[in-house]
Amino acid sequence: MSASLLLGCFWVLAATGVAMLPMRRQYVPGVLLLLSAPVLIGFVGYQHGWIWALPCVLAFLSMMRNPLRYLLKRATGQPVELPKEFRI
Repeated sequence: MSASLLLGCFWVLAATGVAMLPMRRQYVPGVLLLLSAPVLIGFVGYQHGWIWALPCVLAFLSMMRNPLRYLLKRATGQPVELPKEFRI
């Protein structure tokens, strides 16, 4: 197995572990996973071609859909409602 796919497997396991954490503890590791994913997808695309990077992009969008929705709403200026766990 190539290094990029092995790192991708570890990324998926780490994302699954972070998803099991309480909401307040997901923020820091979730941001790190969110920022590292495009680099990892680029690495997979470099080693195996775009045809294999495409499923990685789809998996990334599926796993990170809520943070990406939040960032898209913030970027477009739409009102954002935070979960009860984050309200003060």
